[in-house]
Amino acid sequence: MARYELLNNVAHKDLRVATGFGARFGDDVGMVPAFPSEYADLQREYPIFFRKDPDGRWGSVALLGFEQRENLYLRDGRWNAAYLPGAAAKGPFLIGFQEQRIDGEFRREPVIHVDLDHPRVSTHDGEPVFLPQGGHSPYLDHVAGVLRGIRDGIEFGAAMFSAFDALGLIQPVTLAVDLDDRHRVDVGGLYGIDRDVLTALDGAALAELNRAGYLEGAYLVLASLHNVRRLMAEKQRRLREQDAATSGADA
Repeated sequence: MARYELLNNVAHKDLRVATGFGARFGDDVGMVPAFPSEYADLQREYPIFFRKDPDGRWGSVALLGFEQRENLYLRDGRWNAAYLPGAAAKGPFLIGFQEQRIDGEFRREPVIHVDLDHPRVSTHDGEPVFLPQGGHSPYLDHVAGVLRGIRDGIEFGAAMFSAFDALGLIQPVTLAVDLDDRHRVDVGGLYGIDRDVLTALDGAALAELNRAGYLEGAYLVLASLHNVRRLMAEKQRRLREQDAATSGADA
């Protein structure tokens, strides 16, 4: 159970955050949220798909593996990709809002909260959150940038997904992968951009998508799909390792 508190340099002056990777930190997941503000970076290394939440709202995800607890980018305490998705990079932090009086007016301002029960949090190991004098550490400055990108991506994404849906661009994807003659995986509940529907859009619809900044997102999602082959290759490699280990144990 998460235990969030508003981050401050008095109550949390000794806070540290472990920045390694592994199942004990909750990194063994098959997908993570993906935000349009990071699509350009994500599409180089991760397949991007759409999913609906229980309330029927669209969101996008970066696929990490073919099973619920499988992260094929995770190995020996390392995350083997040049770009770390914001949902993973943010660690135990999130953006919240607090009403503050600014220039005589009350405004809802974004503030950082920290989950004190997160497995990355301690007072003895990891990156310091604050400097000895109380200022933000370089690590916290980096996290603040990640959180701003997530916030902007959420706001932009809601309108973009709605526009895609209205044009019929979001369609179910069947991800059934034959890894070899004995292993097959099926990942359900995924949606993608329908290339044929996108190609058939008239000039006015394409111009409106482009004007709103959404057209690039559609093409980045399509471009990301080549990374499914990367996931397949890594899954096949791990299956071969498992088979070799099993054969060795039986010998």
